[in-house]
Amino acid sequence: MAPAAARTIKDFLHDTKTSSEDYDLILTGDLGYTGTELLHEILEIEYNLNIQSVHNDCGLMIYDLKKQDVNSGGSGCGCSASVLCSHILKRIKNGELNKVLFVATGALMSPTSTKQGQPIPGIAHAVLIQK
Repeated sequence: MAPAAARTIKDFLHDTKTSSEDYDLILTGDLGYTGTELLHEILEIEYNLNIQSVHNDCGLMIYDLKKQDVNSGGSGCGCSASVLCSHILKRIKNGELNKVLFVATGALMSPTSTKQGQPIPGIAHAVLIQK
């Protein structure tokens, strides 16, 4: 999912002629700790982009990794929905955030592909949320 998120973020920023600094928050769906590290690495190495100062991931935000034994964080579409609809939209409504790039991530699971040893393709969609 991290490669799909990286391409989507790069393409969105390029198409809109913006940079990461133009956003209060760039939020990914459910990459968790490992996926977030990979996202940052791909963006820096392949696209010369650094979003770390404005990036967070719903899979990281839904748990406290230091206090809860959840390994890499949350996974699945529930992370995106829970964090976006509760925490993030409230912060936008309160004026704490004005411009959020939300990059929902997901895996296209296929039992056939998995049994054949094929990789699991990832997908990412970018949505701009502004107050």
